[in-house]
Amino acid sequence: MPPHMSFCMPSAFPTARQGTISGACGSPAILYIGHVRQKGCNLDASARTPTPARWHHDAVTHARQHHIQVVAHRGASEDAPEHTLAAYTKAVEDGADALECDVRLTADGHLVCVHDRRVNRTSNGRGAVSALELADLAALDFGSRKTRDAFNGRDEEPDWEHRPEDREATSVLTLERLLRLVADADRRVELAIETKHPTRWAGQVEERLLMLLKRFGLNAPATPAASPVRVMSFSARSLHRVRAASPTLPTVYLMQFVSPRLRDGRLPAGVGIAGPSMRIVRNHPAYVERWKQAGHQVHVWTVNEPEDVELCAGLGVDAIITNRPRAVLDQLGR
Repeated sequence: MPPHMSFCMPSAFPTARQGTISGACGSPAILYIGHVRQKGCNLDASARTPTPARWHHDAVTHARQHHIQVVAHRGASEDAPEHTLAAYTKAVEDGADALECDVRLTADGHLVCVHDRRVNRTSNGRGAVSALELADLAALDFGSRKTRDAFNGRDEEPDWEHRPEDREATSVLTLERLLRLVADADRRVELAIETKHPTRWAGQVEERLLMLLKRFGLNAPATPAASPVRVMSFSARSLHRVRAASPTLPTVYLMQFVSPRLRDGRLPAGVGIAGPSMRIVRNHPAYVERWKQAGHQVHVWTVNEPEDVELCAGLGVDAIITNRPRAVLDQLGR
């Protein structure tokens, strides 16, 4: 990492060498990048800026001058099964600035990192996360499906190899275990946590989340800029609950489309980070400048294609959330 991109303080998480939480300089915040298909945007024409056929040649040079955080979406999820310890360990090894995760509450009150409401797609089991206990989820394999399906019929081999004997690497991942992984990193690694709604547990999700962050000393940072943790959601109500309980904890408002009342650059009260989809940024790049002029940071999801990385770099976004953190870091010259 070039000197002008380095953090000026050590990790804000406690490590084996740091018994207490240390402060940190103001660094760009982190954003969720969910993997949600967008349906008709119906955005106003005034913000619809044509996407140029060719990208400006110095976009990446600009990115090197303006530090863009690279966030591993569900871990290094192109190389290893999403939301598994294997994916997050690889993301840290790849040099990701931050890790992104989705959290859901189990029937017995544990926060686990699972994107979908049901476990059918990502595991060898069936059922809703909210109706299953942690022991039920721990009995499932969240790794074999990735190896079997994602590389079926492809010439190359996955960077990550599924080993049935390594249960922890592909078992259900609790948020507590992920927090410990970040705490044990030998450098600053930030964490972007998305609360999934709607759910039968409603506000209990945020309540349990803040209780867990408090155990790690992360629920009440001195300032939003000092926090290594961000809370994200498509639900403005969820973010309001977090702000009411922990006013200095940064929050990110995720958007699949931009509602008319937010097209002038505003965000819900107290929220400082805009989280638009890559599709919004492609079709309406002028929105990025509006959010930034309003004093907000902009974190874009999910950015995997080289041309999208270049577009984001040229627009000066603050964070790129991607399934391919190592490839994006390489493209940005890091």
